[in-house]
Amino acid sequence: MAERNLDFDSVIDRRGTKSLKYDFAKKRGKPEDVLPLWVADMDFKTSSYIEDALVERAGHGIFGYSEVQRPYFEIVSAWMKKHHDWDVQEEWLVKTPGSIFALAMAIRAYTKPGDGVLIQMPVYYPFSEVIEDNGRKVVGSTLYLGEDNRYHMDFEDLEKKIVGEDVKLFFLCSPHNPVGRVWTREELTRLGDICVKHHVLVVSDEIHQDFVFQGKHFVFAGLKKEYEDISIVCTSPSKTFNLAGMVLSNIFIPNHKLRHKFCREVAAAGISQLGVMGLIACEAAYSKGEEWYQAMLAYVADNIAFTKKYVEEKLPGVRMTEHEGTYLVWLDFRGTGLSAEELDERIVYRAKLWLDSGKIFGESGRGFQRINVACPRSVLSEVLERIRKVIE
Repeated sequence: MAERNLDFDSVIDRRGTKSLKYDFAKKRGKPEDVLPLWVADMDFKTSSYIEDALVERAGHGIFGYSEVQRPYFEIVSAWMKKHHDWDVQEEWLVKTPGSIFALAMAIRAYTKPGDGVLIQMPVYYPFSEVIEDNGRKVVGSTLYLGEDNRYHMDFEDLEKKIVGEDVKLFFLCSPHNPVGRVWTREELTRLGDICVKHHVLVVSDEIHQDFVFQGKHFVFAGLKKEYEDISIVCTSPSKTFNLAGMVLSNIFIPNHKLRHKFCREVAAAGISQLGVMGLIACEAAYSKGEEWYQAMLAYVADNIAFTKKYVEEKLPGVRMTEHEGTYLVWLDFRGTGLSAEELDERIVYRAKLWLDSGKIFGESGRGFQRINVACPRSVLSEVLERIRKVIE
């Protein structure tokens, strides 16, 4: 059977489907008629092989407690080896209902109330939320925008914060959301050596690892043997195959003691088995979804190039940060002279767009907007045209 869902141009009506992206504008304080390009959720149908696997399982009609055995691991590990050249062992794998849940478990397992947890800002806003919600302190090291129009790590500041705040846990976003960096081997090695030196554990959120358009993604734990012993690596098919609603992540923890502490917290949270549909979807995605994945990746790459060209030619005062990874483009509006608040007002109430305001990613994100370009080209074109009209 051939892959059927390779049409990425068709606009699919998602309203009324209990979609967080489309059906909750009013509840989230936005006008009901906004066009949403905010949350990291693609507007493409997933692989038809995943559809078929879910339909077949639904036809069985019994949905009791479910678990997977070795074939599941073999499928997941084969994907990691093929796409990221990382050899994983079966005992490393811990399945969780999402990566943010995994971050929360890591906080509870490896820190105590009041401890500092380090993040590099601007960064995916649930990082700071889950730290604060668990009674820990956010310690921020700000990335800086270089002359090459790319963000870079401030290693001196990072080490200073680790020592000064007695940090024992660090959340790494790789590839980085929202600034679109794919960290180099040299950057990750320098970072890793600092963490080893100061006995800092690293939760490496790598759920965007399959979206690399420049450079190469390196699994943090795979760079050095020493990094395995300090790493909790978060992966998931959710971004790659648009399966966020299936609520499944594959977490790899090579160190036995760290894994035991983590699993103890997962058990304390009342999690034993995950939903069968997520497990079925993951197996189908990684075993049969390659053709869909490659076609989708090419389409998104063209959307990124389209966005860059449009910004350069038609949006004076706006600059698109050099984009290396993820399908979330980071636009700098500071050259327009608009304040962050005025920019938000124009985007939401005049352009009728629901993007992610840069300020929710931290103070260093003020004046930016994050836009999800994993959508049909016609929708992306309409969005950019609306932005052009309200900033002229």
